[in-house]
Amino acid sequence: MLTVHHLNNSRSQRVLWLLEELELPYQLEKYQRDAQTMLAPPSLRKVHPLGKSPVVTDGDMVLAESGAIVETVIEHYGQGRLAPALGTPERLRYRYWLHYAEGSAMPPLLLKLVFDKIERTPMPFFVKPIAKAISGKVKSSFILPQITTHLDFMEAELGKSLWFAGDEFTGADIQMSFPLEAAAARGGLDATRPKLMAYLARIHARPAYQRALAKGGPFTLG
Repeated sequence: MLTVHHLNNSRSQRVLWLLEELELPYQLEKYQRDAQTMLAPPSLRKVHPLGKSPVVTDGDMVLAESGAIVETVIEHYGQGRLAPALGTPERLRYRYWLHYAEGSAMPPLLLKLVFDKIERTPMPFFVKPIAKAISGKVKSSFILPQITTHLDFMEAELGKSLWFAGDEFTGADIQMSFPLEAAAARGGLDATRPKLMAYLARIHARPAYQRALAKGGPFTLG
């Protein structure tokens, strides 16, 4: 049986959602972030050397990286569900969005989180103005324009179809949920991009999403 090593407020929430969508049995091992550092506990290193989540185990198999997990689980257990047919334009879009989520969408959002924390970190009074000035410059000249570009791109793409790979919900939508949740929490995603906001409302309304949230615990990226 699949075991999900689930860290609170992390990408592993997507894995729970995936398994709920496929109605697959699984075991859940929960881990809590350190309240001060927000890092995963050392016990996760016993599961995978990087000590991060998500990690899925099944017998001798240890699989990390949310995109790899989503793709592998759908291939092995999906029985044709949550992935478009091979050789179709939708399958190409499905593969693109699976990789885009972490490869392109998340990096600027992560950078914004890091530089926001720099501005809030206690430091000597004579250093703080310099740190804030540098952080503000990096955000205004690079990070925020990148986030805007990606949000505009995703908004336009959802003007082509109901879901990212086409008119059917797929694993690509599960993978794309995390950067959009992060963008809504701290990246400026709001009602000015109605298609993305409607997309978030649709995924939040899915029964499997709600079951995963109930099992995984409170989920916030704010």
